[in-house]
Amino acid sequence: MRQKAVGKIAVLAIAVMMVLAGCGSNNGASNNQTGANNGTDVVGDKEQSKGEGVVNVFTARHYDIDFQLFDEFEKKTGIQVNEIKGTAEELVERMKREGESSEADLFITVDGGVLNYAKESDVLQPIESETVNGTVAPELRDADNHWVAMASRARVIAYAKDRVTPDQLSTYEDLADPKWKGKVLIRSSSNLYNQSLVASMIELNGEEAAAKWAEGIVANMARDPEGGDRDQAKAVVAGIGDVAVMNTYYVGQLLHSKDAEEVKVGESIGIFFPNQDTTGTHLNISGIGLAKHAKNKDNAIKLIEYMVSKEAQEMLINGSFEFPVNKEAELPAIHKEWGEFKTQQIDYSVLGANNKAATELMNKVGWK
Repeated sequence: MRQKAVGKIAVLAIAVMMVLAGCGSNNGASNNQTGANNGTDVVGDKEQSKGEGVVNVFTARHYDIDFQLFDEFEKKTGIQVNEIKGTAEELVERMKREGESSEADLFITVDGGVLNYAKESDVLQPIESETVNGTVAPELRDADNHWVAMASRARVIAYAKDRVTPDQLSTYEDLADPKWKGKVLIRSSSNLYNQSLVASMIELNGEEAAAKWAEGIVANMARDPEGGDRDQAKAVVAGIGDVAVMNTYYVGQLLHSKDAEEVKVGESIGIFFPNQDTTGTHLNISGIGLAKHAKNKDNAIKLIEYMVSKEAQEMLINGSFEFPVNKEAELPAIHKEWGEFKTQQIDYSVLGANNKAATELMNKVGWK
């Protein structure tokens, strides 16, 4: 069985202590773990993690469906997948710090800007795979092939079905109009999804227009930002506000929740894809990059190819409710109900390039 690193630090520590006690020496003890710096987890001993049948995945995603996909990959190939979890920033810094000694073979995270940050941090290398290039559209891959999207998500407007009709909605920009005063729900300025949304607006409309929009959003907030996207949907249904900005996949998760109340929330909100007549709906990605010093490069590329395959994509989107990057993947019923929509046409690298400006202007206008 493959090794899931999460939560294994305490077990590893006990094992190391037993070895030390048994051999009476600390020789090599420090080499039997990759460390738990900055909250990341351990992979195990280096003999195992560098074996021919292994691939080590540094991941900032926290979805159970990823774990299930790795299990399927192992069953099909016999290649063991070791997960090392942490925040994207922690994992990139660890890869930089460890350099050539890094155990990382793959890096997985959300947000195109973060993927570009990893590339600029020089911890990735080009993915050389005709399979990947032939499966995933160029706009969903790095220009130099340092990363490839494995799923996408749209940031949309959720609305109360009993108080708002779709013909009242149009664009992100329209949410800053005074007619929505006291009715808009959205997460905090520290949320990466919102930072990337504003970063995209800077790219499309200019920094001055983006700042004016953010100022209007703050003026129209139904309450100070709190909670995640699910909480915004719940607040809409509770009547705290009428519209919320959120990612589509959270709606899918609400509708398929084991909690009956969450299902009711999902059923009580409608989804509107903004800017269909202008710049398109904001789309962001989850992506996977090949580590610069991958010790198991061939296995890593095999896993990338599997993750974008039709089979894996269908399994992924039915578990996370993101959108597939493989056009051959059969869509779940809810995706078919949403239908096709126009998306923003921007390079995902600008989400990272404009992140600082986006964060600064959000703070300047009082977006908490």
